[in-house]
Amino acid sequence: MSRKINISKHKGNTHYSIHVIDSYGTEHHIGYSSKLDNDMLAEIEQQACDIWANEVKPKEDLLSKAIANCIELDIKRGVEPNLD
Repeated sequence: MSRKINISKHKGNTHYSIHVIDSYGTEHHIGYSSKLDNDMLAEIEQQACDIWANEVKPKEDLLSKAIANCIELDIKRGVEPNLD
């Protein structure tokens, strides 16, 4: 996955919402801003670089993967999955 900076403004809203996505797909909300001038953009870029420099690979949830795999196998066998 690629690193991104998302700056969005909803229709009728007076502030921008700023999100940074790291290379593992984890989204970090930096905050809100009422204006986007060069100083603010430089600050956003610096915060994004700090996040990217310290990104951590998320741990795998092996139990969830195992349960999903069992459900998939049941479906392939024609058995209705039952988690009770």
